[in-house]
Amino acid sequence: SPSGAGKTTISRMLLAADEQIKLSVSATTRPPRPGEIEGVHYHFVDDATFDQMIEEDDFYEWAHVFGHRYGTPKGHIRAGLKDGQDFLFDIDWQGTQQLYQKDQQDVVRVFILPPSLTELRRRLEARAQDSEEVIDSRMERARAEISHWDAYDYVVINEDVDACFAKVREIL
Repeated sequence: SPSGAGKTTISRMLLAADEQIKLSVSATTRPPRPGEIEGVHYHFVDDATFDQMIEEDDFYEWAHVFGHRYGTPKGHIRAGLKDGQDFLFDIDWQGTQQLYQKDQQDVVRVFILPPSLTELRRRLEARAQDSEEVIDSRMERARAEISHWDAYDYVVINEDVDACFAKVREIL
């Protein structure tokens, strides 16, 4: 889902509502945002560490996003899956595609859409975290990401966060 569509909000709601689901914690080369905690929100690594993880095939998926790299380390996920744990991946369409190619039978793909591009821009601006230039870049990327909606098992429009959450929970 594009940045601002609500996937992180819906993810947090799912995690709070169902203790059987754990969040997959991605590694990233971007610096932490205010309030983000190492190992909880992301594993913050430098470029050399990320390169080494790629070389050692330590990712289920990884991608370049807005000048930084993000990836899902395999170790913790594999251990949890062996114990019957379910995981929620808060990843973009590129990562979803890579993950699905590696494990189709155990992946349920849900794409969260904003009600409109105008509303998406309003949400990004309301965050007050990014410059106008970054928001323009996110909007351009959103248009590209939205074009991949048909590669998902389910598509849910996030007009109302509670209704969207209920639909996603029903799917899962």
